[in-house]
Amino acid sequence: MNQEENPWKTLSSKSVYENPWIQLTEFDVVNPGGGLGIYGKVHFKNRAVGVMVLDAQRNTYLVGQFRYTLDEYSWEIPEGGGPIGLDPLDSAKRELLEETGLVAQNWELLLEMHLSNSVSDELAILYLATELAQFESEPEQTEQLQIKKLPFDEAYQMVMDGRIKDSMSVAAIQKTKLLFLEGKLK
Repeated sequence: MNQEENPWKTLSSKSVYENPWIQLTEFDVVNPGGGLGIYGKVHFKNRAVGVMVLDAQRNTYLVGQFRYTLDEYSWEIPEGGGPIGLDPLDSAKRELLEETGLVAQNWELLLEMHLSNSVSDELAILYLATELAQFESEPEQTEQLQIKKLPFDEAYQMVMDGRIKDSMSVAAIQKTKLLFLEGKLK
């Protein structure tokens, strides 16, 4: 058997829960070993987007907020979601303005990643934003945000010592550090 072929067999499925952001489906399956079982899948109706911000002095911007699901405060890059049918770059630009008041002239795709592929189909697209102009932020009603401007190396240290745990933030900061080390960013 080709290792890249799907070894799972779906017998049936049923929607268990749905809201405007997610749909939870339970599948009756035959697993790769031949056993019967169930598998749950969280389908995200939006695409996750994140923005690694760098100014001309190698500062970045983090957004702090209380995350209900974790019951703790989290420092993160500016991030959010955008409709799957919309260009993810447009969603990233909107999120950056909403959360920080920043508008960037230069945008580069930094990376794409699956956030938790054992239980969800959520795709994250991360961008690097440079050449910045400051305007007023426009946070959503559900957001109580704190903005922190800091040297990139300090944000990197926050990842390394565990103060930043958000997966999109960790990946974006690590990838940016690699670009600095490779001389692709100054």
